[in-house]
Amino acid sequence: MALWRCKICGYIYEERTGDQTAGIPPGTLFSSLPLSWRCPVCKADKSAFEEIKDTGPVFTSLPTVSEVIIENLVQFGITEYFGVPGTSSLGIIDAIRKNEKARFFLFRHEENAAMAASAYNKLTGKIAACVTIAGPGATNLTTGLYDAKEDRASVLSINGQVEMQYSGPGGFQEIDQDAFFRPVTVFNNTIYDEKMAVKIITMAVLHAIVRKGVAQVSVPNDIQKLEIDPESIEGQGVIPSLVVRPGEEIIQKAIDLINISKSPVIIAGWGAHSYPGLVETFAERIDAPVLSTFRAKGIFPDDHPLYAGILGTVGSSGARAMVEEADLLITLGVGFSKMTRVPENIRILQVDYDPIRLGRGRDNLPVYGDVGEVLTGLLSKLPERSEFSGTSDSPGSFSTTRPDKSLAKEWVRAVKDPWDEIRKEEAADTSLPIRPPYIMEVLSRVIPSDAIISIDVGENGWWFGRNFRMNGQKFIMSGYLATMGFGFPGAIAAKIASPDKPVFCITGDGGFAMAMGDFVTTLKYDLPMVIIVLNNHELGMIRVEQQVEKYPNFATELFNPDFALYAKACGGEGIRVENPLELEQAVKWAMDQHRPVIVDVITDPRRFP
Repeated sequence: MALWRCKICGYIYEERTGDQTAGIPPGTLFSSLPLSWRCPVCKADKSAFEEIKDTGPVFTSLPTVSEVIIENLVQFGITEYFGVPGTSSLGIIDAIRKNEKARFFLFRHEENAAMAASAYNKLTGKIAACVTIAGPGATNLTTGLYDAKEDRASVLSINGQVEMQYSGPGGFQEIDQDAFFRPVTVFNNTIYDEKMAVKIITMAVLHAIVRKGVAQVSVPNDIQKLEIDPESIEGQGVIPSLVVRPGEEIIQKAIDLINISKSPVIIAGWGAHSYPGLVETFAERIDAPVLSTFRAKGIFPDDHPLYAGILGTVGSSGARAMVEEADLLITLGVGFSKMTRVPENIRILQVDYDPIRLGRGRDNLPVYGDVGEVLTGLLSKLPERSEFSGTSDSPGSFSTTRPDKSLAKEWVRAVKDPWDEIRKEEAADTSLPIRPPYIMEVLSRVIPSDAIISIDVGENGWWFGRNFRMNGQKFIMSGYLATMGFGFPGAIAAKIASPDKPVFCITGDGGFAMAMGDFVTTLKYDLPMVIIVLNNHELGMIRVEQQVEKYPNFATELFNPDFALYAKACGGEGIRVENPLELEQAVKWAMDQHRPVIVDVITDPRRFP
């Protein structure tokens, strides 16, 4: 039976299937259509159609390239797909629809979809995929994909592509996607031949996992629809173990280095965040205080007797003094960013799974390995503190100057007590507009210990890092890219990944406004969460940066909508808080709504009054 194409819009009438929208049954010849029939897309009459092909009576049931791609990804455990459908990705989208194990989440902006995919991997270790169209859809992904690149999050980006690539000026939604994505990816390719589809998608997944980054695959629209022969369908590749264990010799060198140190300090980074129990046991065994980077905040509760707080721009002067007084810094998965400012003139025992990061400072013992494996190896050889013997300069033994009473805990108290007093005094300020330290004090009391918190970049994140007290919560952020707009899509990813856990987004009015279009996404997919907007009507961090750089304040004032009314207009809930004494009740009320809620907190752009 024949196919007829509309020369106006491209719609194809198939005689085999008819036109169900107009009540035309399958098998109706084009010549038998009534003269009143019109193209269901553009309403052109029959004269606008041309016959393009005789398909013949035989139809196969082979899977398409799109269906094989999604089936292979599902077999790899990739079941969540975030994005926006369009002309050049319709085959991929339909394959997701057909696969019972795949879930597609329609976002309102591709950047938010990519941010959510990055956050999903940071939270779960699993891969989520972005799916969008050629050209503008692909380019909109890049900020979120760059976040994944910088924070070493594994993300897969599947993008449609136009049928005839790189045809020159005048192409519609056509860019050189191979060139465009090259700087952000660890794997980047286009499927030109249906026989290569499985091999390319398998290599994309392996690269994303093993190299911890973004893998991008473009699939031209015509290729998506092609059928694949059975010999080209079978999946290939097995995910290797990524656990790296150092040898016994390097473990012994590390122990010797610990042995001769009198005041070691442990700095826990993102690479250690999955091993709080091992870090705690190790710290107790060698009687060393623990500091964390901002990203590793929450590895211990804030009141842990061995935890001295965050090292870096949101930390205390006591934490800075602690590392400067140490004679050995034991860094566990620390990225050495300028925001943490790890001193590199002190002897460092550096543990990291990324060999490129090793070797910082002038006096460094690099230990290449997974933090959990390294700590397990050290603990298997380190005796209990009560069993220490030998002298401080005798390799392989332990100093008798280490008493049963923990000197590390006394050191931590000396650092934390003054800092706690400062923050307590700040939080007691109930002036108007509501002060950020007071907001963080309330949130520290109210947010449950099993919650997931996604924070944004800006003053809201600075106050969270400095004043929020962790008590078992897990949190995520945009680390090295530090992009505004991450907080809200990160919260969406958190709720998708952990639907039974309470989810909070702490954001600013500037960052939330960049992503707020996807508030309707939380309602569409029933993703309850509480969004705390620190609304200071200003780009507060930029104001501070202008102050630091000795510039006058300029171009930072924001004109905002009423975020609470916006939430209600979308079908959610919202509440505006201007009185500090009403904040705690408002947050508790928001938690009880069991639906997406915006708490619009009117606050002060000034850091300190």
